[in-house]
Amino acid sequence: MTDQPGVEPSAATAATATAADTGAPAPGGPRGRLPMTGDMIIQAITEGHSAVITILAVFVALVIGAILIVASDPVVLRAWDSFGYAPGAALSATWNSVAAAYSALFEGAIFAPGTISAAFHGGSIAAIFYPLSLTAFEATPLILTGLSVAVCFRAGMFNIGAAGQWIGGALVATWLGYAVNLPIVLHAVVCIIGAFAGGAVLGWIVGEIKARTGAHEVILTIMMNYIMYNFLAFLLSSHNLMQAPGQTNALAPNITNSAMLPHVGGPPPQVGVGFLIALAAAAATAWLLSRSTTGFQFRAVGASPSAARSAGISVERVWVLAFLIAGGLAGLSAATIVQGQTAPLTTTSYGTYGFDGITVALLGRARPFGVVLAGLLFGALNAGGTVMEAATGVPSDITNVIEALIVLFVAAPPLIRMLFRLRRGGAGPQAVASKGWSG
Repeated sequence: MTDQPGVEPSAATAATATAADTGAPAPGGPRGRLPMTGDMIIQAITEGHSAVITILAVFVALVIGAILIVASDPVVLRAWDSFGYAPGAALSATWNSVAAAYSALFEGAIFAPGTISAAFHGGSIAAIFYPLSLTAFEATPLILTGLSVAVCFRAGMFNIGAAGQWIGGALVATWLGYAVNLPIVLHAVVCIIGAFAGGAVLGWIVGEIKARTGAHEVILTIMMNYIMYNFLAFLLSSHNLMQAPGQTNALAPNITNSAMLPHVGGPPPQVGVGFLIALAAAAATAWLLSRSTTGFQFRAVGASPSAARSAGISVERVWVLAFLIAGGLAGLSAATIVQGQTAPLTTTSYGTYGFDGITVALLGRARPFGVVLAGLLFGALNAGGTVMEAATGVPSDITNVIEALIVLFVAAPPLIRMLFRLRRGGAGPQAVASKGWSG
């Protein structure tokens, strides 16, 4: 592509922009990573490296969450009413309330220390890993929808249609799951492929319309979401289409056992093959974006469509292909839910997976490895929030507030720099990570 006569300057421009975008050295520049020294670590902290910004964002969100926990605890509020003559009691009640809530959050998402001692006295060893299994289960669809959004981000587009693409994948996987009879392993594989295809078709439609008409993808994906919401309700409410026999409610038939995704290693049952599919999809997406010619074209178009077009890249083709892949990843997210649990498909099964994928992709800096970590963080908050509410009475909605605050602070690094008095460094990784949706 860069060897074509007459296009070397533009191609070099696109390559340089993409290299800066990915943190890689520009063509002709020095190769390899710089050694990580103590001075570099201190500089990264004081100047607000992207990883430091993310860690501080999580910390600030947890602090604000603690304030909300205290404000919602009537015992603590009564203790603060007598702060003037019993300050120690007020501070002790505050600490106990926050510590109990966050301890329950940790035990529900990571592990409960009591299960370790119980295992040595005849208890279940699987109980030790039960919280982690819940985290992995909650994170699986978020990782895949996050990857769906991230692929479009890297190509300079905003995919708000992961929810509709999720429904497209869910419809195909569900129909293949109950209407087709196949051997046990083959049946599950066919449903997974069908889910990818179902989501990919919807993504392709958006990309094709954008490429042919220039319509903005935000409008297209929002409208496609509404189309799929109502199309799902129509199919599940029609006896002759996908409504379960003998039912008056809008729900699909149960898929057969041969189409279900098996669990990994037996109990705890929350961890299924879907989590491995999510990790494999993240690895494949990372290779696509960083190691393939197609990924270079995605990054070049995301950095500068005009420069990419001058370099001989078909921008319209990139738009279509990016949305096709993004839709397929959202469809895979649906497969992990439809084939990973016994509940049938309903008009609310899509939940908030599609829109949560936007926050996961943003927190993960639109990079596959970051998306996996962000998905696991949100999965841990979702899993631990339920346990926290059951154990302490603190509303699990506080975890949703914490998630939103994390994304807010990550998206606005100047807020973190102002709070922690960080110096603004030069054009480093932190500047690249916060420069926009395509970067």
